[in-house]
Amino acid sequence: MKARYLLVVLLGAVMAVTTGCRTNAVYNVPDQSVLTNKSQLTEEDVKKAIIRAGSSLGWNMFADKPGNVLGTLRLRKHMAQVDIYYDLNKYNITYKDSQNLNYEAAGSEYTDEDGNSHINENSTIHSNYNGWVQNLDRAIKAQLNTL
Repeated sequence: MKARYLLVVLLGAVMAVTTGCRTNAVYNVPDQSVLTNKSQLTEEDVKKAIIRAGSSLGWNMFADKPGNVLGTLRLRKHMAQVDIYYDLNKYNITYKDSQNLNYEAAGSEYTDEDGNSHINENSTIHSNYNGWVQNLDRAIKAQLNTL
């Protein structure tokens, strides 16, 4: 009876750990159109819309150079950082850095549950990161639509 109870507890713990550490391919947002109703749109307008969008979701947004905003999101022990490149026609959101999100670069080696060694074809990261970037993309589109 004790052995069966121990087995159930161990299986539950393994399931909790493996479902809590889901990873997916890193989600980047390439070449999104800057569609607005404003005829005299400037790059400054686009930059301000991007900063407003990220700030509304808790991202720390910093315009570090012309045509680029650096976005950093800190949640508990996790940190995600993206580069947002923009001009009058389009913007891109690209992974830059992270902490405690299980990031693995493309081409890196990993070991599966059976102890077999594999090479990552794509960069992978905790699936929450992808949700945060998708929310940021939606917020940017919403802000641009107000211009």
